[in-house]
Parts: sequence; C-alpha cells; structure tokens
Amino acid sequence: MCASVKYGSRGPALIPRMKTKYRIYYITLFSVVLLGLIATGMFQFWPHSIESSAEWSLDRRSVHDAPLVRIPMSSPIPERGDLSCRMHTCFDVYRCGYNPKNKIKVYIYPLQRFVDEVGVPISSTGLSREYNDLLSAISDSDFYTDDVSRACLFIPSIDVLNQNSLRIRETAQALAMLPRWDKGMNHLLFNMLPGGPPDYNTALDVPRDRALLAGGGFSTWTYRQGYDVSIPVYSPLSVEVDLPERQPGPRRYFILSSQTAIHREYRVELERLKEENGEALLLLDKCSNLSQGLASVRKRCYKGQVYDYPQILQESSFCVVLRGARLGQATLSDVLQAGCVPVIMADSYILPFSEVLDWKRASVVIPEEKLPEMYTILKSIPHRQVEEMQRQKWTSVNSPLFLPLIPPRSPGFTAVVLTYDRIESLFRVITEISKVPSLAKLLVVWNNQNKSPPEESLWPKVAVPLKVLRTKENKLSNRFFPFDEIETEAVLAIDDDIIMLTSDELQFGYEVWREFPDRLVGYPGRLHLWDHEMGKWKYESEWTNEVSMVLTGAAFYHKYFNYLYTYKMPGDIKNWVDAHMNCEDIAMNFLVANITGKAPIKVTPRKKFKCPECTAIDGLSLDQTHMVERSECINKFASVFATMPLKVVEHRADPVLYKDDFPEKLKSFPNIGSL
Repeated sequence: MCASVKYGSRGPALIPRMKTKYRIYYITLFSVVLLGLIATGMFQFWPHSIESSAEWSLDRRSVHDAPLVRIPMSSPIPERGDLSCRMHTCFDVYRCGYNPKNKIKVYIYPLQRFVDEVGVPISSTGLSREYNDLLSAISDSDFYTDDVSRACLFIPSIDVLNQNSLRIRETAQALAMLPRWDKGMNHLLFNMLPGGPPDYNTALDVPRDRALLAGGGFSTWTYRQGYDVSIPVYSPLSVEVDLPERQPGPRRYFILSSQTAIHREYRVELERLKEENGEALLLLDKCSNLSQGLASVRKRCYKGQVYDYPQILQESSFCVVLRGARLGQATLSDVLQAGCVPVIMADSYILPFSEVLDWKRASVVIPEEKLPEMYTILKSIPHRQVEEMQRQKWTSVNSPLFLPLIPPRSPGFTAVVLTYDRIESLFRVITEISKVPSLAKLLVVWNNQNKSPPEESLWPKVAVPLKVLRTKENKLSNRFFPFDEIETEAVLAIDDDIIMLTSDELQFGYEVWREFPDRLVGYPGRLHLWDHEMGKWKYESEWTNEVSMVLTGAAFYHKYFNYLYTYKMPGDIKNWVDAHMNCEDIAMNFLVANITGKAPIKVTPRKKFKCPECTAIDGLSLDQTHMVERSECINKFASVFATMPLKVVEHRADPVLYKDDFPEKLKSFPNIGSL
C-alpha cells in the first residue's frame, strides 16, 4: 500500500508520524537487530561505542515526488546470496570507525521509484506502511546519519519486507544500482515474509550479494550464523491492543491453539487432543459467521462461541505456535505479548534473536512429530517452572541494550566506599585506591547519622576528586544508590576495611570489567549449593572449584545496576537487606544474574578478605553464624525471584603472565597478591 506524506525536519519519514506504540516497536526491533549483529560478531574486530549524536537533517519526500528510476533490462543482477559470508569475509568494519568518538552511524538511501523499461514498478504495493514505520523509527533514532561518508550500515529504501509483492529479478537489479552497493557490503535488508509458493524458501529469494539479512523465517539451512539476524514476524495486533500484565499462575485453559491456517494434518491431531483432554485444551479457528474485516481478524471461534483475540491468549498457560507455509509466524508475537508460554513446533526454525535471547527460559520447543505427545510433555513441566516462564514475558533475560558488549569509552571508574566510623581504615583504603591508574573519582558514602565526617583538612590528599555523601539512614543499600556524582560507566564498590587489595589487583579487575561490562567482576568468589537433606539452598565459602557469586566488598559493575537495585529490585528484598544489615552483595548478584543470565567473573587468586582484628575463636563463631544468615538470604531471594538465577562457573581471570617464569618488571600486573 502506498502512503500519503507529511514533510518535517527529521529523517525520511514518508507518512504521517506513526503512533507511539508503533514507533516503540520498530525502534526496539532495530535496536535489538543491532544488538544481535554485535553479539553475532559484527563488531568483534571494532572496539567502539554504539552510541550516536543527532546532528543531522533530511528533507522528507513523498513517494509520488521521489525521482523515477528506470531499470534497463541488461542491468546486472547480484549473486544469489553468499551462504559462506561471515563478518570477517563480507563486512567492512573499517567503515565503522570514521565518526567522532567512533560511533555507529546508519544511512538510509533517499526514496526512488524503480520501474522497468516499460514503466512497471518493481513492487505491487510500493512502500508499505510497516517498512515506512521502520525507516522512520531508524531516522528518529540516534543511529541515523544523512552523511553517507560516515555510515557504517546502509539501509535501502526499497521495501522487501513481503516477498509476495516483489518482482524478484527487478528488485535485485534495483539493489545493484544503489551507489554504495559494492556487492552488498555493509547493507542491511529487512524481510519478514520470505519465499513464495510452492516451496516457500525460508530466506528472501531476491539475489542480494553479501548484504546482511534481518529475516523473519530462517531455517538452519539458510541462516548464516554470526552474520544474519533472525527477527520476529510483525503482528499489528500485538501493537494495537493493550494487554494488562498478568501475574504468574494457573490459567483457565492449559493449552490454547489460535492459528487459523494450520495444515489439515495438524488440525486433525489437535482435535484428537481436544477430545482426549476436554476443557483443558481450547482449539480456536476463524469465525465463519462474521463478515470479513478488521473486526473478524480480532475474533476467534469455537463451535459458535466467539472470543476476543488476542485477549483470549491471556487465559491459557500454553499457546501453540505451529509452522505454516512459512516457519516464522506472527502468532508468536501475539503469544509473547499476552504472556502465554509459547509451545513452538517448527522444525529447523531459527527463533528470533536466538543468539542473544535464551528461549529455553520462556518457551517450550517440541519437534513437529511429537505433536501427539504435546499434552503429556507439557504436563510433565513443574508448576514452578511454568510460572518462571510466564514471568519471563515481562522481564526477559538478555544483555541489556543500555550495556555495550564492547569496551566503553568513558575513562576510568568511580570508587564508592561505604563507611560508618572506621576512620583510620577508611583513610588507608582511600590512600591505596588512589594509586590505581584508572581511578577517576572517589565517593565516600557516610552512613553514620550520629557522627560527622572528619574535617576536610584531615582527609588523605589524592589526585582525583573526592566527595563525601552523607545519608539520612544507616542502610546497606545506600552503597548501591545511583548517585548523580557517578559519571563513569564503571563503579567499584568497596568496603572501608578492604586494605589488602593491591593497585595491580584493582587495575586488572577494571581492565577485565571493560571487556565484560555487563558482568559483576570481583575478587573473593562464593558458591550456592542445594542441600538435599534440608531441601533448601545453602551458602558456601569454602575453597571449591566453582563460583556463582563475587563479594561486593570489592567489585566492579556497570552503574546502571545501581538504578535497578534501588528502584527495580523485586519484592521486599531491598527492605529485607536493610532490616537485617546483611546480604546486599548476594542481592546484587541475584539481580545482575537475573537480568543478564550470566555468571560473575572472579579475578585473581584471592579467596577471602582477611579480618586482622578478629581472634580465631571469635572468627569461628562469627563464621558459623554468618553462614547461617547468608544461607537464609539465598533462600529468601530465590523465593522472591521465584527462580534461582545464579550461574555457576569453574574459571577465573588472571593476568597472562601471572604464573610465568618471567621478570616481574616486564609483567603488566606483577603485584597480584596472595590467596
């Protein structure tokens, strides 16, 4: 469908500005596509930021006002599509380093109307609303540039979302005529409906040389892992209908099938399951007694009873997503939006963003041949696991988009020291931390409301800014407050008695964090274990081969986790920590692991923070009480999260030459310290 136009000041938008919900959908889609490209290897050779400025302008143009371009019949046709393409062979990473501060820029080609020699358009629909909305969202984002010389990625304004509307040969010729095509290098195409009758290929049939493809129906045969990105098939119903958030728990129906174009063999098998399991399974189809139109699209029927769609999806624990003629189905978007656990039966289907999303946490994938056993398979899943999968719809696990997967450009780290009244120890900590080359700022969180901090003249003289922040209440959670004074991305949380860490240990920890900015990076590691006799979790601090937590008495992390800890911590965990004056570090480990799905990184061999003041007897007694309290924390937090998000690993990070028989003066980090 061609669209009417409004002119304005930002980007190549071609129709009246889209509704906010549509805009959010498309900019989120594009952002996750970029995340997928980064995660699959697009910028593994290019250590820069993915941010961008908004210094640009572009005249809006009407589809009808766009220049007409005739395609000679003899115009070259790109190659079919190189299945061997990978980032190191088919992508020019050097294009991505031209910009100030090395930021990614995306260029959208100006509109052109491509026709063949006799004037027939290359597409029967022209520019679809969906593709226009996608281009508009990109042009309104911080990724956009109108300077083609600064672009890292090039996006054609040729709409290939729906292959059914395209003339394959002519569309390929139009792509080859783009001035920067260069065999598709660094070009990104979006396609949600690939293939066509009778075979319905699982990737776009338009020859496209080396272009990247964000596709909505990849199979394992057509997906170029580490190069292409699998995206969800768009469903307008998911965006147009506001569905309330549902709490995890039982639903009216156990299984629901809502697709209207299911292959007859699958329909027969679903009907058999319905007969065997009665009301537990709701088998819907299109409504034959309603007139065609938007109203009928939003309805489903079963034996004359009409249900609102997609609202009915919220009434079932599991929702069936079967392959149709194409592997990718818009139903998947509807099901996820409704908070129903999708049961995906589409052999060889590459799930959307599967390289950055853990689908096992939010869906059930069953081979097509196992459809007759579907009810039995789903019944075998524990209720707690079902509720955990339901919860993932609202808080999905991924590497958050705000966190770069590449080293940040912000210089240094901010050390946040929590203290109460140990002045001498505090000053020693400040003095030691000030020796770390990458320290940018020191913040002292003064947690004592009954005593004022020392006079300014008494504080150690350091070369970086030092500021004392007085709190209103003595709470452990104050250490994780998102203070405005934290301007770096990296934060070092450190206690006022951690005087044993060397500057080399701290600098090395920061360097490791720069490579893994979505992780907690710390020193002593700890482990959670399941006590089979007691039937609950326990905290373990003895020497083991595994680590699932690092102590935040000294740990690096991204400053955004301060915001999540303070404002987004589930349940009453934050208040519980403050009331018990314990376990804020365990709570932070739970939070980061639940958000990222990743384990912390332990650095250097140090296994404990020594307590010089403790006697052997007192230390033993304190340790026993401490272990009981910490175990209680783990069980409390696991109950609130309704899952155990902590991940176990069996490795740590040490400097390359740490144990080598090599002159100390030639090592980057010679003073790593002891156990």
